[in-house]
Amino acid sequence: MKSVKIHYSWFILIVGTLIVFGALGLGRFGYTIVLPAMQKGLGMNNTHAGILATANLAGYLALSVIGGALASRYGPRTVITAGLALAGAGMLLTGTATGFISAIVWRALTGIGSGASNVPVMGLMQSWFAKKRRGFASGIAVSGSSLALIITGPTVPYIISIYMDKGWRISWFIFGGVALLLAIIGFLILRNRPSDIGLKPLGLETDETISSQQSEGLHWGHIYSSATVWHLGAVYFAFGFSYMIYMTFFVKSLITDGRYTQSSAGQLFMLMGWFSLLCGLIWGTVSDVIGRKRALFIVYLIHALSFSLFALGFAPVGYTISAILFGLTAWSIPAIMAATCGDVLGSRMAPAALGFITLFFGIGQAIAPSIAGTIADAVGSFSPAFLLASGMALLGAIGTLFLRSSSLRNC
Repeated sequence: MKSVKIHYSWFILIVGTLIVFGALGLGRFGYTIVLPAMQKGLGMNNTHAGILATANLAGYLALSVIGGALASRYGPRTVITAGLALAGAGMLLTGTATGFISAIVWRALTGIGSGASNVPVMGLMQSWFAKKRRGFASGIAVSGSSLALIITGPTVPYIISIYMDKGWRISWFIFGGVALLLAIIGFLILRNRPSDIGLKPLGLETDETISSQQSEGLHWGHIYSSATVWHLGAVYFAFGFSYMIYMTFFVKSLITDGRYTQSSAGQLFMLMGWFSLLCGLIWGTVSDVIGRKRALFIVYLIHALSFSLFALGFAPVGYTISAILFGLTAWSIPAIMAATCGDVLGSRMAPAALGFITLFFGIGQAIAPSIAGTIADAVGSFSPAFLLASGMALLGAIGTLFLRSSSLRNC
């Protein structure tokens, strides 16, 4: 019987998903479940908590654009693994924070490493998978964040129940150790492009297609002069701003506004993770079929509804429906954006293009937590902040309607 050889792209996809798990799932979203205990331990109010999230996201922003460009020129493998190692170090040091200022420094360092690893790894998917499978591959990769929600939702409250005041520190130590291990795995397994090991991108069927995808030059001006890329960036800003308010204060709001316990909030956090596990795959594949533009519009509308339900409360039904709706679409927008960059500018320039539009996304998510935290302290509730998030998601939906279909090959 003839043996079936597994294409190396699947190993790239598996490791890429684990990279996302470490860089974003633990480095960014781990903060959501650790926040209530960490906030208490360091004596921070909601404004401080928002600033801390902003520091992490500002670090992410600082390296996301550079990371994508460096990956396009020097290859993603080194940039990805060095970035994740730096993020792991930042998480370890966050566990040693003695006050608000030191926490800002270490969360910013974590963000820098996350930005240097996450953007290039998403761009890497565009090199290893042909156009017709880009949405699928990107959708799988972003599910790494879902794995983090599923794992940290129940485990962090358990760790805190055992170690009490030191529980949040132990959690960061574990997060950091896992990220460092994944950086080593990434260095051993990741490869910059299929041609490095004599392969073709998975799904390619003709030599002509290979030539068009792998022999592309580095035409930087195509990125910065493209009206479509700038438009995508503006739409991406809406996602960064809106979802970061939701994700940063999800658990904190459940505890303060919804009267949930840390454990019950963690369970809902985990439920959202389970529902989000296949969202990137589903919506990435949907965008392959119905087009990037239509898929983005639908997802933004679902986000707007989810954030509104969370603002209105109606515990536990409203919170649960909100979590499920967001979970079903959570990481779909980054997956679709990654695939779109490959469509518009080709696989070689996809990491740099994704890095550029991530600048807009990063600005949105960097400023949102501080604004939301300040609103919560001023009003005494997170509801107005979540309504703000809903409004911004609605603006994102409207913005997608004006994307020019002729500029998006698969739109």
